Amino acid sequence: MADDTQVQVVGVLGCGLMGSGIAQVCAQAGYRTIVREVDQAAVDAGLDRIGRFLQSGVERGKLTAEDREEVLGRLTGTTTVEPFAESDLVIEAIVENVEAKQVAFAELEPVVKPETIFCSNTSSVCITELAAATTRPDKFIGLHFFSPVPVMGLVEVIRGLSTVDTTYERVFEFAQALGKKPVSAPDQPGFIVNRLLIPYLLSAVRAYESGCGSLEDIDTAMSMGCGHPMGPFTLLDFVGLDTTYYIANIMYEEFRDSAYAPPPLLKRMVLAGRLGRKSGYGFYQY
Repeated sequence: MADDTQVQVVGVLGCGLMGSGIAQVCAQAGYRTIVREVDQAAVDAGLDRIGRFLQSGVERGKLTAEDREEVLGRLTGTTTVEPFAESDLVIEAIVENVEAKQVAFAELEPVVKPETIFCSNTSSVCITELAAATTRPDKFIGLHFFSPVPVMGLVEVIRGLSTVDTTYERVFEFAQALGKKPVSAPDQPGFIVNRLLIPYLLSAVRAYESGCGSLEDIDTAMSMGCGHPMGPFTLLDFVGLDTTYYIANIMYEEFRDSAYAPPPLLKRMVLAGRLGRKSGYGFYQY
């Protein structure tokens, strides 16, 4: 990776579930990776999550102990933006909030190189809107991973209106270098996967509300009848009911199509704090 146009150092904003997974796959692909969180406790928790995932791989014979140490050796945790000065590409994976993302990128602008590419892992926010708030809209792009990042093979690459060809090509090649299968997605709410998935999940909630079947029977019918890895309610609990509700609202505001309107039951479950696996109780109890 000696060519100046090649990505050599990757910065990751956020070391939560998505951020730590992204940092891990970058380090495993051979990139020196810098990951930032708001405080040291969050940094330590994220790096510990990566360490445990890699150790599980060692125990299952997927990689050696030496491989594990090499990957961890490529990772650097920080609570400041200064180490990002070396980064050739930065992937933002923080809270799904436009203002928070804009603030995060604004903090990076004075630190990084003029040619550094900015990527957002957003699942619903407009890439063009985020890019317009920076000084490098031509070098801004969406790079949407799926959870759990080290396991899921797909990544959506989303061009904003100002994204130039060289940015798109470099990021598409970078995604391939991570061992992922990149697909080009439009800068519209939901991109490809959530554009199709969210109406399906909302339809399942409406079907349950109308007495179509029990949670278990609907999940079983869709997993065994359609070959899905899991039924819609198991998937909703895994994704997070609050996340689904948030994305659905953004899509409904954009398209004004009733297929994207969150059902009353989903809204009430979110208000009650029944968010799925993350809270211990969603459609199912954990």
